[in-house]
Amino acid sequence: MTRPASTRRHWFLAVDPRLYHWDTLFVKGKEMFRHTGNRPDSLRQLKQMRQGDRILCYHGKPDYSLYAIAEVTRDPYPDPHDPEAKKQVIDLRAVERLPRQVTLSELRENRLLRKVKFLKNPRLTISPLADEEYADILRMAGIVAAPGIPLP
Repeated sequence: MTRPASTRRHWFLAVDPRLYHWDTLFVKGKEMFRHTGNRPDSLRQLKQMRQGDRILCYHGKPDYSLYAIAEVTRDPYPDPHDPEAKKQVIDLRAVERLPRQVTLSELRENRLLRKVKFLKNPRLTISPLADEEYADILRMAGIVAAPGIPLP
């Protein structure tokens, strides 16, 4: 069961497309996501994700652009492939590809997004987003809310 839109949180999730491409998630539809890295700040953010949260999927170099929207389908749990059981993973479901990819330079030019942690420190792989930031990024990508129809 997904979390209602009123309590749903939004996240910015960055990966290197040479190691993991978001198309993989769209081909499979749903999968365990293990590519958040080992940094303590990433692990702290990952532990805050909950089922129903929405993810903006970002490709790092060489693309440097937002690619798609995904949804967390399972709260974080220990990585079954980690013998020390220190790493956490989440399950993701593909929601939709963005109609237009939004580049890193476009994100940085938007004054409403100046507080986004990822834009201040591009080494982060996970960054929380406020509802207004999420809506503005979707607007930049060509997705606009209509009366009675919530944003994805």
